[in-house]
Amino acid sequence: MGLRLLWLWELGFNMIDLFIVVAYFLLVMIAAISGRQKKELTSEEYFLSSRSLKWPSIAISTIATNVEGYQFLGMMGSAYLYGLAQASLEINAVQGILLASFIFIPYYLRDKIITITQFIKKRLGKNVALIYSLANISLFSTITIGAALFWGAYAADIVFGEYLSLLHKDRLTRITILILLLGLFSAIYTYLGGLSAVVRTDIIQFVVLLSGGMVVLLMAVHHLGGWSQLYIKTPKLMHLHLPSDHEKLPWTHIFGLFLLNINYWCANQSIVQRSLAAKNIRHAQIGLMVGGLMKYVMAVIIVVPGIALFGILGENGLSDPDMSFPYLVNTYLPIGAKGLVLCGLFASLMSTVDSTFNSLATLWSIYIYKEYLNKGASDKQIVEAGRRAILFSFVTGVTVGILLLYIKFSDPNTAFTHTLNELRYFINCGIVVIICAAVFLVAPNHRITFTTFLGTIIFQFLFISFFPEMNYFVRAMWIILLGFILIYIFSKTNFKNPIELFKSGSKKIKRIGLLMLISLILLHIIFH
Repeated sequence: MGLRLLWLWELGFNMIDLFIVVAYFLLVMIAAISGRQKKELTSEEYFLSSRSLKWPSIAISTIATNVEGYQFLGMMGSAYLYGLAQASLEINAVQGILLASFIFIPYYLRDKIITITQFIKKRLGKNVALIYSLANISLFSTITIGAALFWGAYAADIVFGEYLSLLHKDRLTRITILILLLGLFSAIYTYLGGLSAVVRTDIIQFVVLLSGGMVVLLMAVHHLGGWSQLYIKTPKLMHLHLPSDHEKLPWTHIFGLFLLNINYWCANQSIVQRSLAAKNIRHAQIGLMVGGLMKYVMAVIIVVPGIALFGILGENGLSDPDMSFPYLVNTYLPIGAKGLVLCGLFASLMSTVDSTFNSLATLWSIYIYKEYLNKGASDKQIVEAGRRAILFSFVTGVTVGILLLYIKFSDPNTAFTHTLNELRYFINCGIVVIICAAVFLVAPNHRITFTTFLGTIIFQFLFISFFPEMNYFVRAMWIILLGFILIYIFSKTNFKNPIELFKSGSKKIKRIGLLMLISLILLHIIFH
């Protein structure tokens, strides 16, 4: 009788969480299709939501896209080891967000572009625009979608494998099914509704993600004994800056991170697209800066639980730091909260994947398809080309995700996350050089810019060969600076007037931007 009651209690426990998960997926799909008022959408409606987005939608959707499943595993695990230094990857995003708000986005909105490619073509010529598009399409359709699907499904299974055994008892098969189903679900609503559907679902996903993260955070701090115990039990972990010779996070990495943030926040179509869809510059700037404030919140949610867990378990705690998040969830979370956290992991995956689907479709249809394959394409044909691109990227992304899964299972100790970042930076360093030349130089030479972009890839190999121990953020900094200087010198051009570059919707927005910059500086001083 006792065993039967226990079984029934466990069944109730599972059913509550299962109900929360099912309700979440239903809510997301309803939100995705609810805004469809007509069957045929124009390209501007499909890719830019008719340029009608207001700042709350821009803020929430942008940050939802930014947060990925691996952050809860990898970054929380790193926080367990390195403390607040891991938070620098989150809070320093404000650097790139402020640059996007006051320099890059005003530039883009002035030209009324749909893709960054159009801006690059105008400033740097057709060839540079083409290589930018192809580079991003290649990354989006393989590494970005594939890694997001893998890490999201893998993280969900690590934490909730018992629940997810409903899909399949074999773990490898189960995660494969998860990758396929979550990728398909995201592709369907993105295919049907375009950016509007992505934004609506991102809002729901961010609320769920934030709620799940807050539950884990508060539970971890509670079991530590309160916020003050962070300084009492883990004083060595409460520093943003680690020594310059630190293997993973030397304080010098913030300079390379600053430049790479230009790529992510200023030149990444999946991030910038919301701002391009803004009702006006004011909404774009406020949305981005509110998103910057959310990055502070996400830093706390992702990093502090790892520090708290170290304080709870002590020096001889977890043998594998990446198990920090699963340990907290499985040890401390009550009935119902687990279902919410599982939804949060799914939300972090889908909010990244759906945005990538949409931006890839935009890059392909607006530039590649219309410019090279069908110059006389109608709006309907452009939208259909974008939808075909979504289907194609679903296949490639799922394939890469499953491939990463099999690599992980064949060698559980493999650290391919580092390898994937390396591959991204081979391309991203060149993109930073391109976009900075386009924005900050008066008349950059098109051929030299094109050649330098290719040269940054060669620079990567040279730096790896001659400076193998150099932190990859630091390496990225030197490569970007070298590439930009070469374009500046050989183009025989000048820098634009900094005052003319800076644009703002109002004096109030300028003050908000200044306060955000001051807040970032103060954080570095207080937690140095």
